[in-house]
Amino acid sequence: MVDRGRRLLSEGSLGLGVLAFGAPMAIGMALYTAFNFVDLWMIGQLGGSLGGSHGTSLGTGSLGEASVALAALGVCDNVAAVAPIVAHGLSTGAVALLSFALGRDDEAALRRVAWSSLALVALLGLAFGALGVFGSDTIVLDVMRTKGVAADVAVPYLQIHLGGSLAIFLLLQVTAILRALGRPVIAASLLVSGNLLNVVFNAVAIYGPGPTPELFAWGVPIAEALGVPRLGVEGAAWATLLARTLPAAFGLALVLARIGPPTGLRALGREALGIARLGWPASAQFVLRALGVLVLVALVSERWTTPDDPHALTAFGIVLRLESMVLFVGMGWGAAASSFVGVALGKQDLPRARRAGFVATTYGFATSTALAVLYVVFAADVVAIFDPTPAVVAIGVEHARALGWSYAALGAGVVLSQVLAGAGATMQSFLLDVAVLAIVIPVAWVAALAFEVERVTLWHLLATGNVLGAGIFAAWTVRGRFFGAPVAE
Repeated sequence: MVDRGRRLLSEGSLGLGVLAFGAPMAIGMALYTAFNFVDLWMIGQLGGSLGGSHGTSLGTGSLGEASVALAALGVCDNVAAVAPIVAHGLSTGAVALLSFALGRDDEAALRRVAWSSLALVALLGLAFGALGVFGSDTIVLDVMRTKGVAADVAVPYLQIHLGGSLAIFLLLQVTAILRALGRPVIAASLLVSGNLLNVVFNAVAIYGPGPTPELFAWGVPIAEALGVPRLGVEGAAWATLLARTLPAAFGLALVLARIGPPTGLRALGREALGIARLGWPASAQFVLRALGVLVLVALVSERWTTPDDPHALTAFGIVLRLESMVLFVGMGWGAAASSFVGVALGKQDLPRARRAGFVATTYGFATSTALAVLYVVFAADVVAIFDPTPAVVAIGVEHARALGWSYAALGAGVVLSQVLAGAGATMQSFLLDVAVLAIVIPVAWVAALAFEVERVTLWHLLATGNVLGAGIFAAWTVRGRFFGAPVAE
C-alpha cells in the first residue's frame, strides 16, 4: 500500500511535507470555525422578531435585536463546542493508532481502527444529542446563568444545535481518518463544502420568504418554493445541522471505498477499547479547556451583565469566536504534527519524530502570530462587522489590547499538545493542561467575584494563562522523553 499519502508522511523533506499536509488542514479547520462566524454575521442582519417557532420578540426599543441574538449564540456555541472537542480528542487517539499502523504497513489494523473509531464517535454523538434535546433549558438557565430574552432565544437554538451532535462527530472523524491516510486535501475539502452549504441553508432558513438582506435575496424564492418559514435564530441551527450531515455522509462513503467494510465485530470492540484508552485523555484535555471557557462565559454573564444589558456577553461571545479561530488553526497544524510523529515512531525513527514536532510547531506559531496581530490591529473593525453597538465594540477592543497578543502562544501550545498525542502520550498532555487550568480558572474566578477586579484585569490574567500553558508544553517537549513511549495497540 505504498502511495503518495504514505510517502508524504514518511519520507522526504519535513519542511515541505508538514507544510503540504498541515496547510490544507489548518485552512480547513479555519474554515470550519467560519460556521460560527457566518451564523454570527447572518443573524446580525435580522430585523423584526427573532423568528423561530417560539416567535420571540424583543418588545422593547432599548436593546438591539442583534445584540440579544448574538449574546444567545455566545452562550450556545460555547456549550455546543464541547461535542466537537470530545470528537477531536477521540480522533486524536484514533489518528495515533492509524499513523502507527500506516508506518508498519498494516492494512488490517487500519481497517479495524477506522471502523472502531467511527462506531465509538457515533455512540457519543447520540449521547450528546440526547443531552441537547432534553437538557438545554437547564444548561442555559441554571448552568450558564443566561438572563432575559437572550435565554429565551438560546434554549431552542441549543436543543437543535447540540441535539444534532451525531453529524459533527461523524464529520470530524471521517476527516481525521482521511488525513491519517495521507489525504489532507480531501479532508479539508469536506470541511470547506460544509461551510458553503451552511451559507446556502442559512439564507433560506434564517430569513425565509423575507425580509432578507439584498446579498441573500436569492434565498427568498427557494424558501417560498419549499415552504420554509422565517425561522430566525433557530433556522441557523437547522442550517448548520444539515450542512454538517451531508459532508459527513459523503466522507463516510469515501472511507468505505478506501478501506472496505468493517469485519470482525469482536475485534472492532477490542480496538474501540484501545482507542478509548488512548483517546480519552485527549478528549478530557480539550473538554477541560472548553469547560474553562464556559466558566469564563458564566463569570462574565454573572458579573458584567443584567437582563437589560447583555453587551459584555455579546462582546465576549464575538471575541471567543476569534479565539476559536486560533485554537482550531492550531489543531490543524497539530493534526500534521500528530500524523508525522506517529508514522515516524511506527518506523522507529525517533529523530524524524522530534524534527516533525518542531517544524509543525514553528508553522503553528507563525500562523497564530499573524492572526494575533490582525486581531489586535483591527479589533474594532472586526467586532463591528458582527455588532456595531458602541458598547460592544469598546469591550472587544479592550479585550484585544489586553489579551490578543497572547494568541501566538495559545496556537503554539495547541500544536505542542498534539505532538505529545502523536507519540501516544495523551495522558501527559492532559495532565499538563490540568496543571495550567487548575491555576488560571480559580485565580480568574476569585479575582472577579471575591476581589471584584476590573474586566481588563481578567483579560490580563487569561493572557498570562495562555503564555504559561505554551511555556509548560514547550519545556516538556524539549525534555522529550515521551518520544520513547509505545503507542497503545
